[in-house]
Amino acid sequence: MVGLFAAGYVVALYASRQKEEGKRLEESTVLLERIRTVAKMVTVEGQFSELYRYEDFWGYDWWIFRKKALMRVKAKVSVGFDLDRMKMELDKTTWTLYIRNVPREPQVIAIDHQIDYYDISEGTFNAFSEKDYSRIQKNARDMIAQKAAEGELMARARKQGLELLELIGFMARSAGWNVELQYAEEAKPAG
Repeated sequence: MVGLFAAGYVVALYASRQKEEGKRLEESTVLLERIRTVAKMVTVEGQFSELYRYEDFWGYDWWIFRKKALMRVKAKVSVGFDLDRMKMELDKTTWTLYIRNVPREPQVIAIDHQIDYYDISEGTFNAFSEKDYSRIQKNARDMIAQKAAEGELMARARKQGLELLELIGFMARSAGWNVELQYAEEAKPAG
């Protein structure tokens, strides 16, 4: 009798663990779409953390018509220079190193962000869609990019870029070369 009870207990324990684990199917297809050569120099990185609140309602701000989300956005922003158009030429007759199309201003090179959702609530007649989540992701990223552009990251990146150019000039002059820099023309706004 005790053996039958023990066997029943083991079978029930096994069944409950199988139920907890559940059945899962995960599938992924990764395609490399394009490779291109780039020359970008990251001079500074900034870590950002932002609390982002999203609310949407129809007509009246009642709970059945409202959807809202509260999330934390953590981001690493890389700021530096796009060197794709920069050219270096050596004139061996005059011992001169020409560096042409040197970018004047730094720019945001990359934003790597992660969103942690803390509170998501939907109304009876107003639910989140995939479009909403995509818009929230884009808006959060855009806000981080705006804060990075307004803050001290750009000034520090500019300073770091100038120090690097000074270092290149020092090394070239130490080897007996002259250095001439030609800055890139800034794109002028249309209109």
